[in-house]
Amino acid sequence: MKKILFLLLFPLLANAQNNTLITVRQYISSNQNELIQQFVKFLSIPNIASEKNNVENANWLVKDMQKRGISNVQILNTTSNTNAPAVYGEVKVNEQANTIIFYAHYDGQPVDTTKWSQGLHPFNPVLLSGSLNQHPTVLPFTQKEYNDQWRIYARGASDDKGGIMAILNAYTALMKSGIKPTVNIKFFFEGEEEAGSEHLYEILENNRQLLSADMWVICDGPVHQSGRKQIVFGVRGDTHLEITVFGSKRPLHSGHYGNWAPNPAMQLAKLLSSMKDEDGKVLIKGFYDDVIPLSNAEKIAIASIPYMDDSLKKELGFMIAEQPDKGLSESINLPSLNINGIQSANTGKLSANVIPVKAVASIDLRLVMGNDWQRQQQKVIEHIRAQGYYVTGKEPTDAERIKYPRIAMVEKSGGYNAQKTSLDNPFSKRIIAAVQNTITDKIVISPTLGGSLPLYVFEKYLHTYPITVPIANYDNNQHAENENIRLKNLWDGIETYSSIMCLRK
Repeated sequence: MKKILFLLLFPLLANAQNNTLITVRQYISSNQNELIQQFVKFLSIPNIASEKNNVENANWLVKDMQKRGISNVQILNTTSNTNAPAVYGEVKVNEQANTIIFYAHYDGQPVDTTKWSQGLHPFNPVLLSGSLNQHPTVLPFTQKEYNDQWRIYARGASDDKGGIMAILNAYTALMKSGIKPTVNIKFFFEGEEEAGSEHLYEILENNRQLLSADMWVICDGPVHQSGRKQIVFGVRGDTHLEITVFGSKRPLHSGHYGNWAPNPAMQLAKLLSSMKDEDGKVLIKGFYDDVIPLSNAEKIAIASIPYMDDSLKKELGFMIAEQPDKGLSESINLPSLNINGIQSANTGKLSANVIPVKAVASIDLRLVMGNDWQRQQQKVIEHIRAQGYYVTGKEPTDAERIKYPRIAMVEKSGGYNAQKTSLDNPFSKRIIAAVQNTITDKIVISPTLGGSLPLYVFEKYLHTYPITVPIANYDNNQHAENENIRLKNLWDGIETYSSIMCLRK
């Protein structure tokens, strides 16, 4: 009887969802200029988590959310860090309804303005008629109509202020269209995700009741490289190490002292090369030992992901992957060791004939299920010791320089572990159906996002399992210069989140 009743009701439910989608699209089309003007104001506020003015973003969000009629808007802070608070708000629909929390972060990666293309600045948003490789023209932010392929360039445009704007405008589109959400909605916008979310656990622990929910929907990261929307059920963990190798106490003339004084840049290069073989396999002892194997369901999902490797290689300008025997979808389900940057003496016009005094490398460790971020750090440190280095956590003393022939200073950052939500989670199929309703192409189901988010803390402190629904274009340059978002992805994001807010049972 229940099955018959569902079959009778299904056309009505599907029709209601389609009507909602049509209404939201009409709202977006009629309010594009207002939506973009609002977005530009938000993007113009510097948002580096380590800088004091980052809190201006939180204050702006509080006022914006209150204007939208969102209830109980407040700043969630900790006594140990007041510069990167979280912003909370809620919309109660029905006490018996499920509750979904929408998460995004307003802080962004550090910027080097000198690396941004001419005419672009991270906190002076610019509208261009396409991506930079298309030689676009600059357009004013006052248009009667906006082309879906135009892009806004600014820090946070895609990672992750664009997500915040999509979430908030999804709710506003429903509210102003007279459509009542089917779930209770909570908003949680973090302020230090790009700085490692060091204080997030305190906020969650101090606000367990306030942040209770049936599901967290995470807005971060890009859609699939094919351009199709995707839902992601896990993220890799992340931690960092900075390694400094030392030579002489002052720069030396490369002619007078070359072949005699140790060169720290060469030593560091050899040390780093000892960590990986020619096929990209990490050679550090035990690096892969604690990895939890993929489930059969995850293997099937990965096999169903559209293969884009060949076209991506051509677009990005390389032909051989670091691990030649593995595709992109398989590679991001393994722990990785990446060199984020190397620094020693100068190059180019500033190059001088010297033997540098030290060389520094920043190491990024991405983690999968089974890895512990502190244990993974220690494996790298033990590898450095095994290469004959004395490892210290601070600048070496004269006594240490005399005693130890090779010295490496290793500075450890914080970190967090990987997290996964089961593909069989009760909310999984409902959210998949909500997102699928917004497009005709089949959405991509990914067990793991290549990037990292501190999602394990939601599971640890709130006992809830998040699902990530990203919206940004895959070529958005997040974490780098010339970050951007394609307008079509912003509009699609509003549609996607409004559909989830009208989640069906």
